[in-house]
Amino acid sequence: MSDSSVPRCPFLDPAGSALHAEAAGLRARGPAVLVELPGGVRAWSVTRHAVIHALTTDPRVSRDFRLHWPAAAEVPQGWVLGPVAFQDSFVNQYGAEHRASRGRLAPTFLPRRVERMRAQVQATADGLVAALGALAPGERADLRSTLARPLTLTVICDLFGVSEEMRAALCAVIDTVLDSSLGEERALAAQIELNERLSALLAHKRARPAADLTSDLLLSDRPGERPLSEQELIGTLFTMITGGFETAVNLISSAALELLADPAHLAALRAGAIGWADVIEETLRFEGPVMHVPLRYAVEEIDLGEGVLIAKGDPIIIGFAAAGRDPEAHPDRPDVFDPARADTSHLAFGYGPHFCVGAPLARLETEIALRTLFERLPDLALAEPGRAPERVPSMIINGPAALDVVPRPVSR
Repeated sequence: MSDSSVPRCPFLDPAGSALHAEAAGLRARGPAVLVELPGGVRAWSVTRHAVIHALTTDPRVSRDFRLHWPAAAEVPQGWVLGPVAFQDSFVNQYGAEHRASRGRLAPTFLPRRVERMRAQVQATADGLVAALGALAPGERADLRSTLARPLTLTVICDLFGVSEEMRAALCAVIDTVLDSSLGEERALAAQIELNERLSALLAHKRARPAADLTSDLLLSDRPGERPLSEQELIGTLFTMITGGFETAVNLISSAALELLADPAHLAALRAGAIGWADVIEETLRFEGPVMHVPLRYAVEEIDLGEGVLIAKGDPIIIGFAAAGRDPEAHPDRPDVFDPARADTSHLAFGYGPHFCVGAPLARLETEIALRTLFERLPDLALAEPGRAPERVPSMIINGPAALDVVPRPVSR
């Protein structure tokens, strides 16, 4: 928590209005920089590719706040970053406990299993793109809300058995919870509503079990596997449903924005000079859909060099989307979107034991969404070329809040 005896340090913008500029400034200051988060919490911000790579595989770094963050008890109820930092799921566990809990869900998202979802994802994309194509010439649409969001929501909600009646309200409150610019009162209200809606989903699935992942979590009977507590079930659902649509929504929206902003990229795609995988990986490098995932903690003292010593128990906040623009990792125009570049390496899905289990699904959804959109609507254009869209108000997720397009421009 804040302490008047401690010198002031940079304050991370809760609204994430200029995430990359902020990260560049921090990167220049050292391998880690002590910053202030909402609520007066101080943490070490890490934005360099090499340091992120090292810390995410270092056993001296944990995500278990119960074991390794003594100051967690001082954080007030309703802390705006609390739903992510304090979620009771495998993402905030450590060592063997993390591996065991992750194993409940990870097999579902293996690449070969995700590939079996292709037909379902394609059918959903076909319907959404057809609706865009049916708009009158000159009529605008927000690509985020008419394609990226409903596509990814449908897929993840089908997987977890979220009924049609529950989807809109549940996912709306998840959006609110991830708005790190909220004040404490609104943040707490959103957190309470989130718990209520996830509890309602669990109650619904207990009464009506089916062939879905929520029912699997409730009915798991693998040898030696303990049942999850109610809070662990809520935390796991929040982790998986949120990660299952927020990441891909921003990835799809950001990729579409970059392609529409520079027609040369679309020309290269149509000529076969680059492929959809090139576009997706460059988007992950250039505009990673997740910036900060709070928090990690030093299990013991960590010396990063350059005079930076992270004390045992200190929190660490890692800028995953910042890694792709690190000039040390990408000396060739790191702040330029170029899907033809030779090296599109990134850490957008994390690294090490906590690598995002849903990465294969996010890539599949994005490939299908983009290919279907641009092949079926070849005249698609930005509604306001040259105007940068507003960003999602969050220091956690990164993407355009809306992407207004004209699917069928008025012919001249």
